[in-house]
Amino acid sequence: MIMDNILFGLTNVIQPFNLLLIALGTSIGLFVGSMPGLSATMAIAILLPLTFGLDPASGISMLASLYMGAMYGGSIAAILLKTPGTPAAAATIMDGYPMAQKGYPGKAFGISLTSSFIGGMISALVLLTIAPLLGKLALEFGPVELFAVAVLGMTIIGSLVRGSTVLGLLSGSIGLLLALIGMDPTTGTPRFTFGNMYLFSGIPFVVALIGLFSIPQAIHLIEQKSAMNSGEINPIEDKMLPTFKEFKKLIVTILRSSGIGVITGLIPGTGGDTACWFAYNEAKRWAKDKTGFGQGRPEGIASAEAANNAVVGGALIPTLTLGIPGSSSTAVLIGGLMVHGILPGPTLMTEHADVTYTLIWGLFFANIFMFIIGLMFTRATIYVTKIDNKVIAPLIVVLAVVGSFAINNSFFDVILMFIFGILGYFMNKIDMPTAPMVIGLILGHMFDTSLNQSLLMSRGSWMIFLRSPISAILLALALFSALQSTPLFGLIIKTFRKKVLNNN
Repeated sequence: MIMDNILFGLTNVIQPFNLLLIALGTSIGLFVGSMPGLSATMAIAILLPLTFGLDPASGISMLASLYMGAMYGGSIAAILLKTPGTPAAAATIMDGYPMAQKGYPGKAFGISLTSSFIGGMISALVLLTIAPLLGKLALEFGPVELFAVAVLGMTIIGSLVRGSTVLGLLSGSIGLLLALIGMDPTTGTPRFTFGNMYLFSGIPFVVALIGLFSIPQAIHLIEQKSAMNSGEINPIEDKMLPTFKEFKKLIVTILRSSGIGVITGLIPGTGGDTACWFAYNEAKRWAKDKTGFGQGRPEGIASAEAANNAVVGGALIPTLTLGIPGSSSTAVLIGGLMVHGILPGPTLMTEHADVTYTLIWGLFFANIFMFIIGLMFTRATIYVTKIDNKVIAPLIVVLAVVGSFAINNSFFDVILMFIFGILGYFMNKIDMPTAPMVIGLILGHMFDTSLNQSLLMSRGSWMIFLRSPISAILLALALFSALQSTPLFGLIIKTFRKKVLNNN
């Protein structure tokens, strides 16, 4: 059965139209990633309405290709301008920019592209082999287990955000409350709609996504100084691809960093920005000669770029098997599935195997296109880094307005999009992460429906969640995840360590 689904996904993805969409998504990702200040999440949210008229498998594969392309694209600005095009390219600056300053920008790009390609292919292979095995567990999941999955997803995302855990959990709780707006799935009565008929069907998920990720980005670009966009552009004149001798020295670093990226992606709430620094640190730690790091060392570039591209496949594993987004970008991808009537969760691998396996194979081809397009157009893409913020910011707003209006042909959705945009802007100002709110919006429907179904099955008894072994384990993990991020837990661990050391 699994092999049939794998072969079906491969057959579907090699259709000329699907290959064209994957190549288009990868190209857009390179463009977005190379522009400082823009993010793959924002681009996916804006382009999501364009997939409405497409087959779900084709549309989501295009968006996933954009995600993959943006990971490499972020290294372009990092190497040339010492400014990461995406947060995941932050560690690439350490050795990429010094190498470019020494007169080898082509070599820096070649190492980045080769490492990104290998890291992405390894993560896609891991996704293809592990996801189907985890998907078998879907047969054991009912309303009780789905409720536990929703609770676990909320606690993991809230507790793993950077900065204040309280703000992260608060953001997720707000998203959960917003997901309750609309008709009650059990009684059919309107909730929190204030008599507004436009809210009877709930908050349009894509509208919220576009607002939260696009408008704050546009305002941020307007507030930024455009100094980085001025100046002369030095053309790339040296050879890009590393020689076999150079590649042989880098392969161990690339493979190790790819593994780090996949494992990091598996943990919901983390992402390429975490993986790149982790891999960079390990590359430096394992190096026999630690001198030269931060001065243009090839291993520094290879480790960061292999890790951040390997995150993509890793982040999609919990996304496809449990319905828990591994990153903000995969959260938007889940939103795309919901728009097409495909609910996220453990049943995704079985009930919608055609979409899932087409998406997985799409990542393989996205890496191939990324490598080919990167070789052909990286020399030209450097000019993208010089586009003024005054041009990009209005373009983002226009695309956001068009995209939000196109969903239901409603001006109310445009107003709602701007409300979420302003909310997202002020959340950024107080360092409250928006990703947990998105997760709350996604998991809120699963949480609400599965909770009501479970309590109906048990006639109101909450003990039903402890009678199921899977549910009990997931809820225990959720409790541990919430507690381990609290200051009290850290104090207990610190005290325990001191006692152990004193006894020894």
